[in-house]
Amino acid sequence: MPELPEVETVRRTLNTLIPGKTIDHVTVKLPRILQKPDDPDLFAVRLIGRTFQSVKRRGKFLRLILDGLVLVSHLRMEGRYGLYDKDMPIEAHTHVIFHFTDGTELRYKDVRQFGTMHLFLPEEELRVPPLNKLGLEPLEAEFTLDAFRQALGKRSTKIKPLLLNQEIVVGLGNIYVDEALHTAGIHPETPACDLKKKEQERLHHAIVQTLSAAVAAGGSSIKSYVNGQGEMGLFQHNLKVYGRTGEPCLICGSSIEKSVVGGRGTHVCPHCQKRPKNVDIIESSGKLKVSNNSVKRRLDGIQS
Repeated sequence: MPELPEVETVRRTLNTLIPGKTIDHVTVKLPRILQKPDDPDLFAVRLIGRTFQSVKRRGKFLRLILDGLVLVSHLRMEGRYGLYDKDMPIEAHTHVIFHFTDGTELRYKDVRQFGTMHLFLPEEELRVPPLNKLGLEPLEAEFTLDAFRQALGKRSTKIKPLLLNQEIVVGLGNIYVDEALHTAGIHPETPACDLKKKEQERLHHAIVQTLSAAVAAGGSSIKSYVNGQGEMGLFQHNLKVYGRTGEPCLICGSSIEKSVVGGRGTHVCPHCQKRPKNVDIIESSGKLKVSNNSVKRRLDGIQS
């Protein structure tokens, strides 16, 4: 799934391509992409004669601003936009086409068919789902260290799944959480409440640093991601842990390990990111072995 750097790159690309273009008509070939309104005819009618003004982003969502409406679009797994001349062949899996009065077309292609589109009145999109509960924007001025610490709070959730929660910090997915945690020297299973102030500071800096570098490189093309002009990102060449299972850590030389944390494949350096002792709970011969006494007492109480 495209994460913040990829969606930001698409936003920047589209912002050079479609502002000033007026919609003549709209073709919807896969109605289930549409969430609001879910009627393809109504969706198309509401857009006729509208002119694109700019393209913005909230988390992993694109906000395509028109005169009098806002189109909120989520690319999900493999959604992509491209600007084409109307005479160019239409590729397979093209589900929505915005036909412009100048003879060009903005086409939305989605092999996996998981993408979504919502139409809202201006500013309405920020007050209702899917945008109203999103967390801090990590590349905006609002993402201060104090704001980050407040968002983490005293939660006992492991730090990786917490960072993947879009209500905490937006735009982070599997790739950049793994990378930021490695840069900060924090194991993904560390409970958020156990992070020391210096670790919080390192992680805050690592998130901004990692995302900024990825945006500058045009994102990471791990599978099928390209920007609005069909260009691949380059940040995959700078990844330090993600997708490098068994390869040497670029810092210490230890082999990168892969495990599952919070249901997601997770890459760590076992030397640079020490596994926290207070989650060192393993199962052996049907019995729990717990290295942390406070956790052990709680488990003993439950079992009794």
